[in-house]
Amino acid sequence: MQLTRGEQFINSLKDGRKVWLEGKEIEVTTHAAFHGTLNTISRLFTMLDEPELSNQIGFYDTAQEKIVHNAFLLPREQADLRKRAAAFRIWAEHTNGVMSRLSDYARSRLTGWYATKERYHVYDKHFGDKISRYYEEAKAKDLFLTAVQREPQVNRSQAIGDDPDAILRVIGKNSEGLIVRGAKMIATAGPYSNDFIVYPVTKIPENHPEYAHMMIVPANSKGLHMMCRESFAELRNHHDYPISSRYDEMDAVLFFDDVVVPWERVLLHDNPEALWQIRMNEASSSLAYHQSIIRLQVKLEFVTGLACAIAESIGVNQFLNIQEKLGELVNQVQTIKGLIIASEVEAKADEFGNLIPAFTYIETARNLGSRYYPRALEIIQTIGAGGFFQVPSTCSEIEGPLGTYIQTYLQGASLKADEKVKLFKLAWDLVGSPLASRHKLYEQFYAGDPVRNLAGQYVNFDKDKMIGEVFSMVRSS
Repeated sequence: MQLTRGEQFINSLKDGRKVWLEGKEIEVTTHAAFHGTLNTISRLFTMLDEPELSNQIGFYDTAQEKIVHNAFLLPREQADLRKRAAAFRIWAEHTNGVMSRLSDYARSRLTGWYATKERYHVYDKHFGDKISRYYEEAKAKDLFLTAVQREPQVNRSQAIGDDPDAILRVIGKNSEGLIVRGAKMIATAGPYSNDFIVYPVTKIPENHPEYAHMMIVPANSKGLHMMCRESFAELRNHHDYPISSRYDEMDAVLFFDDVVVPWERVLLHDNPEALWQIRMNEASSSLAYHQSIIRLQVKLEFVTGLACAIAESIGVNQFLNIQEKLGELVNQVQTIKGLIIASEVEAKADEFGNLIPAFTYIETARNLGSRYYPRALEIIQTIGAGGFFQVPSTCSEIEGPLGTYIQTYLQGASLKADEKVKLFKLAWDLVGSPLASRHKLYEQFYAGDPVRNLAGQYVNFDKDKMIGEVFSMVRSS
C-alpha cells in the first residue's frame, strides 16, 4: 500500500539527524514533545493526496507529473495569486493561524529566488542551475524547508568581524564543498525540517566575505546539532491545552561544528553584495510574507471569535465598553484583509513576467501585526479577567467528586459548565500558557525589530508628493 505524503514526510525525518532536548539526543518521530505537531503537519501534507482538497492547495506540475503545493507556483496572473492565497488560507485555517512555519513560507522564498534567478548570474554563473535543480528536488520530494537567517545574541554592540564566533562563517573549502562553523537562530520547525536555507539577514561588509554565503543545508548533515527550547506540548493533553498539544512549533538553535556543505548546495559564497541582493529580493520577500499575513489574518479571526465567545459566555457582550473592544478586534481583521486584497490587486509584473504582490501593503500588514496581536491578547485578558483562574486544573474534574459544584457554580450565561471550562482552557492556552508567551514574542519579533521595521517603512516611503502638498499650501497662504 502506498504511503500518504504525510507518512512519507514522517519517514523522511528518520535520517540520523542530531536533535537535542533537555540535554539528551532524541528521535523526533517518536518523542512525546513532537507527537501532536507532527500529526498536524502529516495531516496537512496528506491533503495533497485527497481529490477534494488537492486541487485547492496544489497544482499539477508537468515536470514532476504530480500535484505539488501552490507555494511552488510561479504567479504569472491574478488567478495564480488567488491559488497561492487559497492554499495558504486552507493550511492556516486547519491550524487556526497558530503554526507560522509550515514550510509554505520557506517554499515561497525559494520560489521567489528561482523566479528571478537570472539576476544572480552576474555574481555566480552557476546560481541559476543550482537553484533550478533544488527547486525541482523540493517539489519532487515535498521537502519541508526552513529559512534560517539570524545570528545568535552574543554581543550586539560589536561590529561584524570583532568576534569570529558571533556569525556563521566559512572556515575552509575542499573538493566536497564549504566547511562552516558557528550557529544560527531561531530555526522554528528546525527539528522536523528536511533542509535549511541558510543565509545572513545582516548586511555583510566587503572585508568579511567569509560571512557572506547562501547554502541549502540538509538537516542530517554531519556536525550539525539542533538544540531545542523546552517543549510546550509534552505531557499536555488536548483537553486542557488544545493549542499547545497540537501546534507547538519547536524552535531550535543550530550549531555547525565544521559542517561540510556540498558545492551543489552552495548557491552563493564569498560575495557580500550578492547576499545583500538576495536579502532584498522583492519576489522572495513578497511571496513569502504574502503567506505570513494571510496566516496573520486567520489567527486574528480565531482570536476575535474566541473573544466574542468569552464575552457571550459570561454575559458581557451587551456592555458598551466590551463591544468597543470587540469592535477593535474586528477592525484588526478587516484591516489585514484589506491590505491582503490591495497587495494582490496592485500586484505588478517584474522583468521576468512574475506577478509580484505589492510589498508596500504586505509590509504594512506585517508591521501592524506586531502590534495587533499583543493588543488582541490584552483584550481577551481584559474580558476574561479573573475567570481564567476560575477553572479546575483539568477538564476531567467535571466528571469527578466536585462535578456537581462545578456544574452549578462555573456555568455561564449561555454555556453549561463543561463547555465554559473548555472555552476558558482554550483561551488560557492562547493568552496565559508558556506557548502563549512564545507566540506573543513571535508575532512581535519574527520579522525583526519592529521599531527598525517601522522606521524603515518611513525612510523608504515616497513622501515627496505629500510634503509637496503641504508646502504648496504654506506658500500660497
